[in-house]
Amino acid sequence: MDGQTAEELAEPFTFVVDLGGALLLAPRRSEHVACAGGRLVLSAGEIGFRRSGGGWEVETISNHSTGYCPDTTSWPAVTAALTRVGLPHPGAFTYAAVFRRCPRCTACNLVREEHYACAFCDADLPEHWNVDPAAGTQAAAA
Repeated sequence: MDGQTAEELAEPFTFVVDLGGALLLAPRRSEHVACAGGRLVLSAGEIGFRRSGGGWEVETISNHSTGYCPDTTSWPAVTAALTRVGLPHPGAFTYAAVFRRCPRCTACNLVREEHYACAFCDADLPEHWNVDPAAGTQAAAA
């Protein structure tokens, strides 16, 4: 992270955890799928850092990625990747996005305020994560 401007460091980065468990970072305006080279991932989202003592620590982290729509249960892959590179972290997503695929129109939805209805066709959304990793554009089940 050294070599970045103060402005760049002040905003979160795009991140993915690849299938090998590696943490990959890109500037925030980067697409998660591009960050992962188009491959499946264990998790994806946004991550913000702050200086701590002589190093860095994770200040904010989410699974907010509309390219992969990872489930909140992808956290263990994230914590393993962060621990592997020695980054202290909050222990859970500081913002946990809830994604569901509509069984009627197949649109991927970001569930807000626990309103499990499709934003496109108003169909009921399932309570459990159902974004299919086999489609190649979503996170692999961790």
